[in-house]
Amino acid sequence: MSSFTLKAPLPPKSTRAGKTRRQRHPLTLAATALVATVVLLPLCATILIALSGTGADWPHLARYVLPQSAATTLHLLVMVTMATAIVGVTCAWLVVAYDFPFRRTLSWALVLPLAVPPYLAAYAYAEFFHYVGPVQSALRALFGYTRPNDYWFPEIRTVTGAAIVISAVTFPYVYLTARVVFIMQGRNVADVARTLGAGPARVFWRVLLPVARPAIIAGVALVLMETVNDFGAVQHLGVETLTLAIYSTWLNRGSLEGAAQIAVIMLFLVFMLLTGEQMARRKQRFHSGRASQMKARPPRLRLAGWRAGAAFLAGLLPVLAGFGIPLAVFGRFALNRLEQFGEPAMTEALATSVLTALATAVLAIAAALLLLYTARLVRTRKMALLVRIATIGYAMPGTILALGLLVTLARFDNFIDALAREYAGFSTGLLFTGSATAVVLACAIRFLALAEGAIQAGIEKLPPNLDEAARSLGRTAPASAATVLLPLLNPAILTAGILVFVDTVKELSATIVLRPFGFNTLATYVYENASRGAVEDGAMAALLIIVVAIVPVILLSGPLMRDRDA
Repeated sequence: MSSFTLKAPLPPKSTRAGKTRRQRHPLTLAATALVATVVLLPLCATILIALSGTGADWPHLARYVLPQSAATTLHLLVMVTMATAIVGVTCAWLVVAYDFPFRRTLSWALVLPLAVPPYLAAYAYAEFFHYVGPVQSALRALFGYTRPNDYWFPEIRTVTGAAIVISAVTFPYVYLTARVVFIMQGRNVADVARTLGAGPARVFWRVLLPVARPAIIAGVALVLMETVNDFGAVQHLGVETLTLAIYSTWLNRGSLEGAAQIAVIMLFLVFMLLTGEQMARRKQRFHSGRASQMKARPPRLRLAGWRAGAAFLAGLLPVLAGFGIPLAVFGRFALNRLEQFGEPAMTEALATSVLTALATAVLAIAAALLLLYTARLVRTRKMALLVRIATIGYAMPGTILALGLLVTLARFDNFIDALAREYAGFSTGLLFTGSATAVVLACAIRFLALAEGAIQAGIEKLPPNLDEAARSLGRTAPASAATVLLPLLNPAILTAGILVFVDTVKELSATIVLRPFGFNTLATYVYENASRGAVEDGAMAALLIIVVAIVPVILLSGPLMRDRDA
């Protein structure tokens, strides 16, 4: 009876735990909500501006801007989809299904184009295929041509040219996802088909490709989001996409409302891409095999003679197109301008890039740790949704993020200035608008998802009750996190920091809008030189960006190099 008396008044364990979590962590929950609010504010501001506009510019936009920009964007997306899907899937199938000379080298070298941002690839391609570039110069020397009218050469400054440039540096997204799925199928699926008399080609088309379709779609969706976000490549190649239309309408026509209205249409397109990616990921889980099956590799067919040479060439060409051409172009220009490395403008751009990227990495990691630890303390659906909302910034194109953030920060600065005038008698001016803080905040919002994903991968490897055991011994939640979880998460935090750092160094679309006067990163330094037709003067900065960007590529390709069966 006494034991019954002690147990009866106690509430259910789950209810008691839920109440305790809510009562003990109000500051953590409030901070997490603040992070989600900061991420959503630029998006909400953009939508409000679009809805509150007078509509005076809408007839012009609807008649002259939107039809052409939307058609060009869709045309570009279709071409990039086809190119990256064909190249990525073909390369993945070659290195997984066949054995030929230098296959292992190609398996990781095919990731190298990810180190080249699309805008750098556009600058390099425009120089490489220019009339005085190496290709046309060799063509004239070979056939004896003396004038441009003597021969025909395809123009790179077209939608097709932009699709080739963007596809050359983004196909590894599809290659990586397709390659993993082809390996995970194991021997069973392919062997069953072969026992029924199917050849390698039929096994690929009828069995493995349908099974890998969700992963391929997910990789293509990432490519398309990168394409929608691109600003520097399409501007340099003269391709009027929706992203460029936002920039032109805002700065050239002076219509913030018109730019916001185009941005809302573009957000709808991004939402459709995200929906397609999520549906693909949902379907993908039905095709994962058991652990024993995943460790098995599909049998490879050894190629010899001309077939081996053709397979090697098919894998080498994408590497040369996405990594070799930019490296060769900028490397040749940089060798003739080695003195630039010590020039004040170059040194200042390098220092600004490093400091901005470091500040962004610290801010993104701190926000990611806060989000994930709060989700670990409060395991509810609402908390999971809040974390999901806080990481949605990666899906927002940089131009749209910059537009919404600039308006938000301007109103916040005006609010602070009004309070200071009324109660303190002085003006604070613009504290955040047009400052380096705005650039750091924009990059942190956009790349928070990278930090969250890397740290989440590290947290999933830890025992779920590790920090709870520390708290049961009298440690507070912050103390247990600092002394128990953080030391174990150091590798994941380092990876997150590297990913955010590198993407911030490469970022252009948001930085070019938000940067203050005289604020130059390596990306904007290259952009300014390319804008005035002097790409060669930004070659050293371009090489520095590529060198920095190779770091996460090495992290991605490291497992491929260590895997003997890869």
